[in-house]
Amino acid sequence: MGADFGYRGERLGLPQEGPGSIAPVGRRFAAVFIDWALAALIGYGLLSGRNLDTANNWALVVFLVMSLLTVGTVGSTPGKRLLGLRVISVNGLGKLAVWRVAVRTVLLGLAVPALVWDRDSRGLHDRLSGAVQVRI
Repeated sequence: MGADFGYRGERLGLPQEGPGSIAPVGRRFAAVFIDWALAALIGYGLLSGRNLDTANNWALVVFLVMSLLTVGTVGSTPGKRLLGLRVISVNGLGKLAVWRVAVRTVLLGLAVPALVWDRDSRGLHDRLSGAVQVRI
């Protein structure tokens, strides 16, 4: 209690504000909401009137594939891109390796790791994959 831990991202060597700083939690939630809405639209479109009970399963598959492909190639999902966020490697502060993106995506699909955060506001899925979400 009362210990000064510094600002979010300080121990990762990130700036306190501006580009390259830790992404705000509200923007991250909004980005996930946008990505999930897009995945749901695509998932429901794939079913086009068939059994809607499986539509959520398709939406999850689309969400995970979209996350894997977009974070693996350009470093951000459509929602993150719209809100000015990017996923980068903590070690090299560059694009994540493909295997790290795969680990992050699988853990994100489990949902629980994304709900466990550290003091830098990094979810367990980001910690285990060596990633951090920053402003661009």
